[in-house]
Amino acid sequence: MNLLVVGATGAVGRAVLRQALAEERIARIVAPTRRPLEAALADIERLVNPVIDFARLPEEAPWWRVDAVVCTLGTTIRVAGSQAAFAAVDRDLPIAVGRLARAAGATRYALNSSLGASAGGSFYLRTKAEAEQGIIALGFASTTIVRPSLIDTERSEPRPGEQVGLLFARLLRPLIPRRYRAVSPEAIAAALLGGILEGRLGVRIVESEAL
Repeated sequence: MNLLVVGATGAVGRAVLRQALAEERIARIVAPTRRPLEAALADIERLVNPVIDFARLPEEAPWWRVDAVVCTLGTTIRVAGSQAAFAAVDRDLPIAVGRLARAAGATRYALNSSLGASAGGSFYLRTKAEAEQGIIALGFASTTIVRPSLIDTERSEPRPGEQVGLLFARLLRPLIPRRYRAVSPEAIAAALLGGILEGRLGVRIVESEAL
């Protein structure tokens, strides 16, 4: 299998990359990023790391020809700077990537979404739901959508609200219903890759309590 990993520099994306590199069924991994991946990955023959501008996706690039896509792109409104900029990363880019990969022959797509994604939710959750529906509409033979709760990781960029939430989530973990417990990047990555490798036909939603 040839796999495209989009969002490989984030916490979940890095976990996907580690697990994909350890998976014998994956022959080749394409991980486009804004900046080169760390030097330790540069000499791995089965890993291709195109450095691109995500605002101008290279539509004619040959590396779109893959079997499957895992998308872990994500930001926050605070980090992005506006609702429009947030939606461009969390909704528009995953759909654009899916469209190009689908046109090049990909049949499987796994998306990292969010607990509570819903058309009737907050702007954040509506945007996540719109990304989900946009991917489903592309008609992949197999679509996996993972909806984790708070991700238990240390961020490279400051997310004060998330950091406070994580502190309480860790302290109170035994008392928190499973659905709302913080989830490790490794558990999310395993669900995303599991969906890709299994290739179950249709749309599969993996809720946070299953992670």
